[in-house]
Amino acid sequence: MTPYNDEDLNGWEFKIVRANTRKFRSYDEVRKLCEEEARAGWELVEKFDDSRIRFKRKIEHRARDRYLDIDPYRVEVGIGQGKIAILVVGLTAVILAAVLLFAFLSRH
Repeated sequence: MTPYNDEDLNGWEFKIVRANTRKFRSYDEVRKLCEEEARAGWELVEKFDDSRIRFKRKIEHRARDRYLDIDPYRVEVGIGQGKIAILVVGLTAVILAAVLLFAFLSRH
């Protein structure tokens, strides 16, 4: 990960945007995210992996935040953890129901 000294940090703020999937494996998704974040003054620093990207921006950009139609401090994109949990629970219930139905039908 990128090392910083005092000069690198002075006047800058940083954030890491996360996806709960491997969304950033796609170049188009990374490009799209960078374009959206650039509207708020964020610049790409580094891509850690397929689900985390670090951005930085000059603190002066804060003054324009109220004019944006996106949250300049968002740190999560794509499907949220809550939706993933609902999908997992729902899929587990469907599989369990199928197994029970199969077991019931095989006895009769």
